[in-house]
Amino acid sequence: MAKSKGPTTKDFFRRFPTDDACLDHLLEVRYGRESHCPKCGAETKWYRVRKEPSYACKWCGWHIHPMAGTPFERTRTPLQFWFLAMFMFTTTRNGVSAKEVQRLTGVTYKTAWRMGHEIRKYMGWVDGDAPMGGPDKIVEIDKAFIGGADKRGQDDKYVVLGIIERGGEVLTRHIPSRHEREVLPHIAKYVKRGTRVSTDEAKAFMNLGQYGYRHGTVNHSIKEYVRGPIHTNTIENFWLWMKKSISGTHVSVSGKHLPKYLGEFEFRYNLRHTPTAMFDLLLTAFVKPGPSASPAADPAPSA
Repeated sequence: MAKSKGPTTKDFFRRFPTDDACLDHLLEVRYGRESHCPKCGAETKWYRVRKEPSYACKWCGWHIHPMAGTPFERTRTPLQFWFLAMFMFTTTRNGVSAKEVQRLTGVTYKTAWRMGHEIRKYMGWVDGDAPMGGPDKIVEIDKAFIGGADKRGQDDKYVVLGIIERGGEVLTRHIPSRHEREVLPHIAKYVKRGTRVSTDEAKAFMNLGQYGYRHGTVNHSIKEYVRGPIHTNTIENFWLWMKKSISGTHVSVSGKHLPKYLGEFEFRYNLRHTPTAMFDLLLTAFVKPGPSASPAADPAPSA
């Protein structure tokens, strides 16, 4: 059976040929073509307002703004460019640089850089952070060190904690240090008690058994990498992919923006089994205003 192919750039432009088509899509997924007006409360059909990206109630003229509360709020960049950048982010395995967005859309580098970071924040928000593990699950936990000059004995790198359920999802956190006081609260928050947890022999993990986890370790210092079901190969493979993607696409990332990149790679990994669904998920996951909410008050998902 032939492997299904993902959407192409030709498919994208057929679906979203203009800014108006993109705005119509936002209206459909956030409000519906027909819904109750927040102002007069009547069931109404929304009509496009000329010369501004909004729609009006046919009864009272109240305006709704489909871009309010989305990563595109207050943007002057064509909406089609935003959708195209989202398409790029979801059809590549290793990420997208601001320079690539600039080349493809023609916007300035500063605008492309901002677009990329807003999309990464949105991807992280859409992915969410569900608890993982359980009595019949195995969760691997490890720390990665990113950036810096790699000086021996010095904490010159950014510390990232990774938690991954075998066959399931991954969760990452940029933490201030490698110590137990920074590591254990995240594990306690996101990993269910009773889960079999697999780590290396780092000191930060040594007290996991006291928190209600069935803790097993492998000793990498003596070249022990697998002991029965205990290993950290899954999370190590995630680190390898992420680090190669960062160095190959972005060269380096700063600590200030590292959480956004982590959210992007989490989103991509967690949807690895359905990669063709990534773009549609981003296109339909915008916050949907309540029937009595003012669009201007909608919370932005990337905030």
